[in-house]
Amino acid sequence: MSIAHRLIGLLVGLAIAGSAAAHGGADHPLVGRYEGSELVGHTHSGFDETNLISGPIVGPVRSATAAGWMHVEGSSDLYYYALPEGRSSLEVLRNYEASLKAKGFVTLFSCATSNGSCYAKRPGHVDATGPYDFANALDAAPELPRLGGDYIRNFFGTNARYLLAKSAQPEGTVYASIALAEGNHGNHAFVHVVQTREMEINKIAFVAAEQMRRAIADNGRISLYGIQFDFDKDIVKAESKPALDEIGKLLTADAMLKLTVVGHTDAKGSADYNTDLSRRRAVNVVAALASDYGIDGARLVARGAGASEPLASNDSEDGRARNRRVELVRSGIDRP
Repeated sequence: MSIAHRLIGLLVGLAIAGSAAAHGGADHPLVGRYEGSELVGHTHSGFDETNLISGPIVGPVRSATAAGWMHVEGSSDLYYYALPEGRSSLEVLRNYEASLKAKGFVTLFSCATSNGSCYAKRPGHVDATGPYDFANALDAAPELPRLGGDYIRNFFGTNARYLLAKSAQPEGTVYASIALAEGNHGNHAFVHVVQTREMEINKIAFVAAEQMRRAIADNGRISLYGIQFDFDKDIVKAESKPALDEIGKLLTADAMLKLTVVGHTDAKGSADYNTDLSRRRAVNVVAALASDYGIDGARLVARGAGASEPLASNDSEDGRARNRRVELVRSGIDRP
C-alpha cells in the first residue's frame, strides 16, 4: 500500500472514529463512529446468535435459511448513532467502506433501497419496494429494541443503505453490519458488530451432595446452576438429572432436613411474569424430587423470587447467567 493510500485510510479512520470521546460512550475499536455522530444506545452480549443481512432479501423474513440472511454466533455489540445534520447516508456509507477497508475488512454485501439492490425479485412485486420493507426486516431482529418509543422501521423514511463487511482476526472472524436510515427522525446509523468465537463450555459446576450439605450447614443456603429449563419454560430438562440426584442423596441422608426450593430469573421481562415463571420452576423441581426420589413433599416448599434477589448485575450476560439459578434454603431462613 502506498504512503498516499495509507494517509487516505488514516484520514478516513479519523473521520469515523475521531469524535468518540467528545460525544461520550465507547465505540467498537474496529469500526468506530462517523465524525459528529451521537451515540444514543449500545447493547452487548458476551455470546449470542443472530442473523445478518448478507444479500438481497425477500421481505422481512429473518432466518438462517431465508434468502439474503447468514447465521453467526459470538460476542455481539449493537450501537445506535444519530448522524450529524447535512450528512447523507451515501456519504456516511462511503466513509465506513473506506475506513473498514483500511483496517483489513472485506465487503460482503452493500445495497441501497433507492435502486432496489437490497431486495430479491419477487413475482408480482416491484423490485425497489422502498426502505420500509428493509426496515421491517431489521425490526424482525429481537436484539433491536425500541428507541424513544419508536420501532426501528420508523427511522427509515426516504432512503436506506446497508453494508456488511468481515475481517479475519486472531480471536475469530469479525462481521460489521451497518444500516443507515434517512427519515423524519433525522439520519441514523445502526451498527452491529459480531465477533465469532466458540462458546465457553463446562460453565455449570457439578455440586455433590456433601458440598450441598456443608454449604447449607455453614450458610443456610446454596445456589445451583445444574437444574436446567428451556427459555421461558418451566419444565425441568433431562440434563438436570445429575443435580437432582445429588439433592435426592442430600435429603435421603438427612431425614430431618427441610428445604425451601427458590427459583430465580434474570431481569428480562416484567417483574410479575418473572416471579410466576420462577415459582412454576421451583414447583416442578419439588415435584421431581417427590416423584423420582421419594422425598416427602411436606419437607419441601417452593418459592419464586423472580429477579428480586440478584447475585450480580443484570447489565451483562455473565451477570444474568449468574442470577438464573435454583437455590436450596434451609427452612426457617427463607429470605436473606
